[in-house]
Amino acid sequence: MLPDGLRPPRAVVRDAGSWTLQSVLQRYGLGPVAGVDEAGRGASAGPLVIAACVLRPGDAKALDGLTDSKLLTPSAREYWFGRITGRAVDRAVIVVPPAEVDRRGVHVANIEGMRRAVAGLTVAPPGYVLTDGFAVRGFGRPALAVPKGDQVAACIAAASVLAKVTRDRIMTELDAVHDRYGFAVHKGYNTPDHEAALYEHGPCAEHRFSFANVAAVAGRGAPIGLVHNEEVPEGNEEVPEGVDGAAEEADPTRWEPMEIVTGGAGR
Repeated sequence: MLPDGLRPPRAVVRDAGSWTLQSVLQRYGLGPVAGVDEAGRGASAGPLVIAACVLRPGDAKALDGLTDSKLLTPSAREYWFGRITGRAVDRAVIVVPPAEVDRRGVHVANIEGMRRAVAGLTVAPPGYVLTDGFAVRGFGRPALAVPKGDQVAACIAAASVLAKVTRDRIMTELDAVHDRYGFAVHKGYNTPDHEAALYEHGPCAEHRFSFANVAAVAGRGAPIGLVHNEEVPEGNEEVPEGVDGAAEEADPTRWEPMEIVTGGAGR
């Protein structure tokens, strides 16, 4: 046992709801704290969108009610999108086109997108990163996986709203170009209506041909590593050898996602 003078101070955690983690990390000099989340990982059409967000430490009251985007109505998500973009210290959103998801594999594209989003935080480079559900390495700073993070950590909830609203807007725009699929309604996820349209009209350029249902309609057979419209299990960051996209991780210079927005409040 160390003498009293050599013991590190004991961390005091006060329950502050979804701001608890950020508050503790900030208090012990580990901020700014960034939350990271994605939207569209399980969709068979449309881009994968990843967001990173740094909130002001004292904004708990101003952002009271912010939660996981999946628990919010579309109008509520739009409201919170405006609040977050207006008050966040820093934010970055990365859009990965379907062809890039196919080439790299959805999980590798997601992980690399998270790294790019965090690297895009230049107004307030984070000292600590919180991710939703599964551990991610390679941020260049400490990171913590938070179970149900978009419900218990405000900065992750903010990232989930930024990613979801950005992606929903893109899918609505794509609906005007590819009006036979109903993208504005189901946003590229595998609803019965989407499946029916896919089988009736065949896939378009916005579909992910690495997904089983799209590949089947396109007549491309069943290549190794085909995604069966399921997300990679939480905690399984590493992609097994032979799975689609695993080999691409060694060469990130070949990956060119589209960055949508970076910057602090009001930018």
